[in-house]
Amino acid sequence: MNNTLHIKSDEDLVLEYQNTKNNLVLGELFKRHSLMCFAVCNKYLKNEDAAHDAAMNIFEKLFTDLQKHQITNFKSWLYTVCKNHCFILLRKPNKLVSINQGEEENENIFMQLGAILNQDDDKAEKEEKLVAVENAILNLKDKQRECIELFYLKNKSYIEIANQTGYTENEVKSYIQNGKRNLKIILEEKGITIGLALFLWIQQSA
Repeated sequence: MNNTLHIKSDEDLVLEYQNTKNNLVLGELFKRHSLMCFAVCNKYLKNEDAAHDAAMNIFEKLFTDLQKHQITNFKSWLYTVCKNHCFILLRKPNKLVSINQGEEENENIFMQLGAILNQDDDKAEKEEKLVAVENAILNLKDKQRECIELFYLKNKSYIEIANQTGYTENEVKSYIQNGKRNLKIILEEKGITIGLALFLWIQQSA
């Protein structure tokens, strides 16, 4: 079954997860939409670290939330979940957060983020970017590389990584955030954004 997950539609995966509670199914949805979720959160929170944490929290909640809802369009539903989650984070006493009309008009940009990131580059150029990403990851400190690999490739949560490695949950967050920061510095010199870097790496390793 695991070898066929990638060819199933989002909605089929949602139904399968609701029927089986197989975490590998949720992991496939995470691979497909984690970058879109991060982009939406970053759009509203305007802080990469906060957006990263928010996206992780959203996917952790999917373990239970997907059992509660009948979903006909997963990507659209997830976009709304991300947006509402950010509004809750931004809400302060006596201050309501509203959606800017211009932001509403641009929602389709984020809905199509996966397609944008997956545009076909020249094959040699794409391979060159992937090699640069892999080399940059190999040059990270061991703990940073370990946590980033577990989080992005193995779909582990902060808590699961902490249990597996013996690090505290705060240490795991720190290693991932610092690792991403170091990757960003290395790769920006080569004209590669951190979002594209992680996307290429995840797709290559899937």
